[in-house]
Amino acid sequence: MTVNLLTFVDVPQKRPDKRAADLRSADFEEIFNEFVPERAGEQAARCSQCGIPFCQVHCPLHNNIPDWLKLTAEGRLEEAYELAAATNTFPEICGRICPQDRLCEGNCVIEKGFESVTIGAVERYITETAFKNGWVSGPQPREERSQSIGIIGGGPAGLAAADVMRRYGYQVEVYDRHDRIGGLLIYGIPSFKLEKDIVERRADLLAASGVVFHTSTEIGRDISFGDLQARHDAVLIATGVYGARDIKVPGVGLDGVVDALDYLIASNRNGLGDAVPDFDSGMLDAAGKHVVVIGGGDTAMDCVRTAARQGAKAVTCLYRRDRNNMPGSQREVSYAMEEGVRFEFLSAPEAFLGDGTVEAVRAVKMRLGEPDETGRLKSQIVTGSDHNIEADLVLKALGFDPEPVAEVFELPALDVTRWGTVKTRMLTGETSLPGVYAAGDIVRGASLVVWAIRDGRDAAEAMHRELETRAEQNAPIRAAG
Repeated sequence: MTVNLLTFVDVPQKRPDKRAADLRSADFEEIFNEFVPERAGEQAARCSQCGIPFCQVHCPLHNNIPDWLKLTAEGRLEEAYELAAATNTFPEICGRICPQDRLCEGNCVIEKGFESVTIGAVERYITETAFKNGWVSGPQPREERSQSIGIIGGGPAGLAAADVMRRYGYQVEVYDRHDRIGGLLIYGIPSFKLEKDIVERRADLLAASGVVFHTSTEIGRDISFGDLQARHDAVLIATGVYGARDIKVPGVGLDGVVDALDYLIASNRNGLGDAVPDFDSGMLDAAGKHVVVIGGGDTAMDCVRTAARQGAKAVTCLYRRDRNNMPGSQREVSYAMEEGVRFEFLSAPEAFLGDGTVEAVRAVKMRLGEPDETGRLKSQIVTGSDHNIEADLVLKALGFDPEPVAEVFELPALDVTRWGTVKTRMLTGETSLPGVYAAGDIVRGASLVVWAIRDGRDAAEAMHRELETRAEQNAPIRAAG
């Protein structure tokens, strides 16, 4: 089929229809409807098919975006999916949760007056069409290998590595301390951004292809790292980072002042039908409460939008810099504002007030001063600007640090950085221990899901090369204990 491309001059940008804020904030369903086929092809045809595709350059996975946009415009959707899946283990997930405004779409060369191609929405459309038509399958190895791979962590990095290694025919086993596979995709990201059956669908494909999942299994408690090494020819550490950063202000220990991840996990577990005592008791349920969220990243936006859906009386986000300096997605901020969240930019907590249980946040106004060592403008307190904000629930969304894996796994020879992340060789994931690799947030710190996928794929390719080399040399390939 021949179609006109480069239609961005005549065809305006149009995303899938977004549900009205009052309707979507009453449930946890995704906020966008699906593209209709004609609309998807029309929007894909807006791509300028430029000589240097900056959308592809700025995608961590370097997805072949212009090519699968062209195929979509031509109605060749099965080929479009195959091309999208060639570089991306989970295109159906990235199409939903990637901050396209900061990555591919934010670097589209179409002039601002015409607006970028809706890359994420088209990617979601392609993959959902592929699933509906039965075009998606788990990894299908051409031959089975006897070597075994142990992966610690069933989040995006671990699952991406499992997919690659299984395609090569390795025997893959994934160990995760949670009772479901998916990591933060299941427990950290709210369903209105990523419905859980999307993650479970992909995990089921991996299981059907031969990947073995060991859930509710914690390395260092249920299995020692040494035993894991004895079982497998190589081990990948993909545990992510779960250590919540805290804030040192008076009253931080009051009841009702909780970490963002604890709150999000409770909400997601409740949505999955689990019994969650802290949620059922009302402690981690925002219904009827004045909620204050501290932070300006994507986790903070997940918290404020979750609180709005739980029926909070009021939701306020405190962020010590202005909106332009927020680290999270600007689209998420806009969605939150539409859903009734109040933002206090250039504000920071000075103390949490209450008698045993938090009752208010004493906040102060900030102004931006000189740049710090990273180039970001320093925030400075405005004298005499303190004021109280009513609060029954305060959520600390200040970022995450790694747990001390060298200590937890009893690996004193494992090199870590001064931040506690695992040291690896660039692009390979090789650690200081023979046969042991690492990938994802435990290496780069808290980051995007798409980077975890990239790291997991890179580490898997490095493991494959090493195992093949050792096999050719007839050398022992078991990880050193």
